[in-house]
Amino acid sequence: MNLRCQSCGAELVVAAESFTTVCPYCAAPSVVERPASEERPVPAFALGFALTQQIAAERVKHWLRTRHPWTHGGLKRASLQDVRGVYAPAWLYSARAESRYSASIGENYQETETYTTTENGKTVTKTRTVTKTEWRSLQGEHSEYVLDVLVTASRGLPNAELEALEPFDLRALARYEPALVAGWVAEEPSLSREDSLRQAREEARERIGRRLSSFMPGDSHRELRHDTHLEEESLDVCLVPVWVLAARYAPDKPPLRVVVNGQSGAVFGQAPVSWAKVLLSVLAVLALVLLLAWWSSRGGGR
Repeated sequence: MNLRCQSCGAELVVAAESFTTVCPYCAAPSVVERPASEERPVPAFALGFALTQQIAAERVKHWLRTRHPWTHGGLKRASLQDVRGVYAPAWLYSARAESRYSASIGENYQETETYTTTENGKTVTKTRTVTKTEWRSLQGEHSEYVLDVLVTASRGLPNAELEALEPFDLRALARYEPALVAGWVAEEPSLSREDSLRQAREEARERIGRRLSSFMPGDSHRELRHDTHLEEESLDVCLVPVWVLAARYAPDKPPLRVVVNGQSGAVFGQAPVSWAKVLLSVLAVLALVLLLAWWSSRGGGR
């Protein structure tokens, strides 16, 4: 793909999959703009990075140090210089939700009851206050707007990892302009709109369920069910800032990926366990138990 540098005028040829590039002659960042398509829509919004690479690397370093003691030792060799920033694509979903719900509402009340017990070999009668619950049915309707549901649009960043990094401060959203991501790695959507829409609708309905649960009356409730229809839906591509470390800790294992929220600094990863360390720890505990048992059998050394 041909690209003309807007700074020095050099005509560059860049890989078709590139989204951003840096001119080798004047170091000016540029954005490769491709025609929009249904499979590759132009982002509507973008969130800027608030954390520098140095701060993100420190967050990753702290995260690695505070993992459990059985973490694979190869992670100590991870180079924090490999922490890279990427604008990851996500779908930003909003809708109006119309729900019909039903639940059983519990109202507590107290009663005094009589019971017998044995004291000093004698049967005595006493009273006590007990709490009981009266249940009644409740049905109703609920309407609200579900705003800013964020689901991944990247095959490289699973939705579970994106959720672990949330929340992002969406108040800082800006309308997408190529200059916002110039000089950064910016990934294009690799998940279809249909797949992401299903995921977003599922999360929206889960959010409605939590909202309904939070305002149920009474002292308790159970069997809450809701039938929610989503209308006036919107789904736009949003670029979110993520720092990523892909650390190869063993030649025969896939790399560990640690991701950092580029705004808040929240860190997520799944540190691999060294089963050799686990085995050694178990053997050490067993050896200590056997040593204590032997010492006790000898009368504590007497």
